[in-house]
Amino acid sequence: MIRPVMASDAADICKIYNEYVLNTCISFEESAVTIEDMLARIANITQLYPWLVDEADGKVIGYIYASQWKGRSAYRYSVEAGYYIRLDLTGKGIGTRLMAEFLRALRATSIHSVICGIALPNPASIALCKRFGFEQVALFREVGFKMNRWIDVG
Repeated sequence: MIRPVMASDAADICKIYNEYVLNTCISFEESAVTIEDMLARIANITQLYPWLVDEADGKVIGYIYASQWKGRSAYRYSVEAGYYIRLDLTGKGIGTRLMAEFLRALRATSIHSVICGIALPNPASIALCKRFGFEQVALFREVGFKMNRWIDVG
């Protein structure tokens, strides 16, 4: 069931996100995020943008949110999408369901552009974004350093 995020989802969201933080180069954070940190992020983001979760059996199994693309005023109609699916459930259509509902929610706002920055390689995220009409418009070479290697972002 896809629904708006609630504060009570913070622990499940941390569990999902911290798997990526600690075990992959998909997130450029390098330290686990606390529940308090996640609660602050949820409160901050949901003041202006949608944050949706997919819930099954009372647990969050994936989520997607919009955040401000850049701080300058002229960027106010552009957002960056962030999405994470429980690692043991990737490839089961959760991301597709979340992205479809997320884009529907954004169409009801003044948002004009959605940007997905993808740490490479990440064929699953690339496929998801292409499925919804996103195009690669840039390649930022070696802009992140994590797990003792340089990482490109597309």
